[in-house]
Amino acid sequence: MKKTTPLFLLPIVLVTIASCTGDNKRAKNFNNKTLVDGQALGFIKKASEAGLAEIKASAIAETLSKNPRVVKFAKMMVEDHTEAGKQLADLADNKLVDKVDTISVAHQKTIDSIARLSGQNFDKAYMGMMVKDHTLAVDLFQETTHNKNNAVQQFAKKTLPTIKMHLDSARAIEAGLK
Repeated sequence: MKKTTPLFLLPIVLVTIASCTGDNKRAKNFNNKTLVDGQALGFIKKASEAGLAEIKASAIAETLSKNPRVVKFAKMMVEDHTEAGKQLADLADNKLVDKVDTISVAHQKTIDSIARLSGQNFDKAYMGMMVKDHTLAVDLFQETTHNKNNAVQQFAKKTLPTIKMHLDSARAIEAGLK
């Protein structure tokens, strides 16, 4: 009986050793509770926060602006960024990334400052924010189209044309306000 006990434990020990020394990447991700690299993690968090800020600013623009082009653009921002936000939240869930549900202090300060404006001053400030934010977003999404994680890369590639269109529209509206 004593000689069979070590033989009985041998498969268990071998499986345990193999699982501990196996895929280091999987083990690392398990410990970090995410299935993406640092670039993808940063992308998901930045894109989520930026989307929330644009939705909030655009909701304000829908009520404060009297310019039909600005209002139409703001409605498009709310719709498009809400949809992209849902897709990004699903991606974050699938990759075990904590959701971003707050706006950065910098974005909140900008939103607060433009919300105090009215008329054409508001429109110019809002559209200026949209040009600035979408310029940064195009760079962020463009960089992420080369990410190692296929799901993150595909989301960036799929969403990038819409963000470029938003930027082009924002620039055209901003130019018309001067």
